[in-house]
Amino acid sequence: MSREELLAQLSPPRLPLDMAVLGWREGLALLGLGLLTGLLMALALRPLMTRKPSRRALIRATRGMAPQARILAVARILGGLPGPLRAAAYGAAPAPDDDAIERIALRRTHRG
Repeated sequence: MSREELLAQLSPPRLPLDMAVLGWREGLALLGLGLLTGLLMALALRPLMTRKPSRRALIRATRGMAPQARILAVARILGGLPGPLRAAAYGAAPAPDDDAIERIALRRTHRG
């Protein structure tokens, strides 16, 4: 059976010819739906694609806090209290200045 014979035996399409072929309006609607879908996917994936701030940036963001609060914040960021800051954290020694706290905390991050 040839292709022409097969097509001749098929029943005629039930849709009007205008609906069976994509026109420029349908193409534009599909393009719009595709763009909208892409936008929604980008918005949904944005939290997964953002970069976490580095430890250095988080530690620098604690500048200006009260010394005891800053030492506590640095300990939370690092996951532990650096040894040189222990005495100041418990009030046994005066708290170092902002630059010293930052130096001690960053030195700890380089070790691991």
